[in-house]
Amino acid sequence: MRKINKVKVGENLQQIRKSHGYTQEKLAEEIGCSSRYISDIEKNRSNPSYEVLVGICNVFKIGMNDIYADYLDILENGKLNYGLSGFENLNEEDKKTIEHLIAFFNAEKDTK
Repeated sequence: MRKINKVKVGENLQQIRKSHGYTQEKLAEEIGCSSRYISDIEKNRSNPSYEVLVGICNVFKIGMNDIYADYLDILENGKLNYGLSGFENLNEEDKKTIEHLIAFFNAEKDTK
């Protein structure tokens, strides 16, 4: 187990928000806080309250482990979970393109 000096989740939250196509303003409105607060959290100038974290999880249908993936030893590919979390919001053509790319890269890997 590694020692953690300070937990910083701003970058993760920003990536999650952007992967779902949300602006800071839209997210703030959804969870009932200011866009300035969201900005401060994403820049690690402020820590999110539990209420805001729960709101974010509910808006994006994710778990706390997706937010804290970098700090949890039990997750191997934590970033992958939220990196693709906006996948379900894509249109069918874009989903198919991504599925084909994944299949292509997996096939390439197997031939090497």
